[in-house]
Amino acid sequence: MVTEQQVRDALCRVLDPEVGENIIELGLVYGIDIDDERLVVTMTMTSPSCPMGDWIRQQVAAELGDLCRDGQRAEVRLVWQPAWSPEMMSPALRTRLGWG
Repeated sequence: MVTEQQVRDALCRVLDPEVGENIIELGLVYGIDIDDERLVVTMTMTSPSCPMGDWIRQQVAAELGDLCRDGQRAEVRLVWQPAWSPEMMSPALRTRLGWG
């Protein structure tokens, strides 16, 4: 079975094209749930009006699909609570962007 770390590593390949940084470091991924039947990522966008939201979600689904094994299905759950804020970024990314 795939591990949470493998999912995180895969999601590091998904970049927010507006910022050029990966969704893990941006703090957009709120949860990863793995069982025999499903691989579920709960995530948000930087704002509800994110123009690249559909594209990012498709990229996440593609990465998850590549990880699914033995009939597992991928699911991307988009949530708006808690609302994303820059404080959710990794400390390293905040420093790189000059926000920390």
